[in-house]
Amino acid sequence: MSTPSTVDDIRRAVSAVVDPELRRPIGELDMVRDIAVGDGTARVGIALTIVGCPAADRIEREVREAAASVTGVEDVRVDVGVMTPSERAALVERIRGVRSMPFTPDALTRVIAVTSGKGGVGKSTVTANLAVALAARGLAVGLIDADVHGFSIPGLLGLAGEDGRPPQPTRLDDLMLPPVAHGVKTISIGMFLAEGASPAVAWRGPMLHRTVQQFLTDVHFGDLDVLLIDMPPGTGDVAISVGQLLPHAEVLVVTTPQAAAADVAVRSGIVARQTGQRIIGVIENMAAFALPDGTVVDVFGAGGGEAVASALSAAGDSVPLLGSVPLSPALRRGGDTGAPVVLSDPGDPAARAISAVADALTTTRPSLAGRALPVSPA
Repeated sequence: MSTPSTVDDIRRAVSAVVDPELRRPIGELDMVRDIAVGDGTARVGIALTIVGCPAADRIEREVREAAASVTGVEDVRVDVGVMTPSERAALVERIRGVRSMPFTPDALTRVIAVTSGKGGVGKSTVTANLAVALAARGLAVGLIDADVHGFSIPGLLGLAGEDGRPPQPTRLDDLMLPPVAHGVKTISIGMFLAEGASPAVAWRGPMLHRTVQQFLTDVHFGDLDVLLIDMPPGTGDVAISVGQLLPHAEVLVVTTPQAAAADVAVRSGIVARQTGQRIIGVIENMAAFALPDGTVVDVFGAGGGEAVASALSAAGDSVPLLGSVPLSPALRRGGDTGAPVVLSDPGDPAARAISAVADALTTTRPSLAGRALPVSPA
């Protein structure tokens, strides 16, 4: 026979189970339904958000474990249902909130766009590892792969199934829940290509702008400390769109030591500044590395990072060289296998350099002086 105290204890325990995609307790999401206890057996009803929810097995298992942890419960039966369309619509509205653009200047999420003047400088590899390093420091991190034509973030983070394709985001009506890899919530156009379709994306400006806008408005990242945006190389449509949509974003410029790459990298920083964004630093990738006998090899020359930082400082606010990442076989292997080097080989020189940049970003938060905080008096 059910007793009010036992039922309440079970409801409290079950309600604390966290939905792994929405990252909120299922009690808060109104997913817990009727609970009854009789002869030591607890019957717990839950309603998943959608049919075929990819987290269904995990939620059911954790609900069963939570109910079984209550004193007096000897067996647990979980009745799994699905929310009605009206219940799901109400949940989506509550999750989305009233803002159409969540990453506004008054939001507390730090938005950092990682850019470069030209391709092939390792910008995406640096961005992916930087995101993982920040998540490893306990920050809530999101990553948008805005390099629509040359997307590579899913592969760099190991977001690929047996067929080599990244998983699609779970759809909650018109809201998308991004896959998570190494603690980083990630979205990329590579997740939406139809099975069997060509991996090439040939879009012009309006489509690119709409894609970036949807990534910012229709993807539920939740409360983030940092949102990183892996920008396409150059100063084209996406750079302009991000500048219009996120004029308050901060910018990291990635270059190689080579003078040709450095000259072009400066241009990407200047364009970012023209849209109102602030450049917070330069990262030099593919820098000199040391052989076992101590010989230093600088395949791409030297001084490019310092040159970019100096040129951008001369054209505006002071811009530091935040890090110099040496050429590294381990960094390359990690990108090929989807195992970021900051986790797979943290002692590697490249991993240490990227981790140092993450430490610098963690300790240099943007000032909140003069900004309206999203709170109101009780």
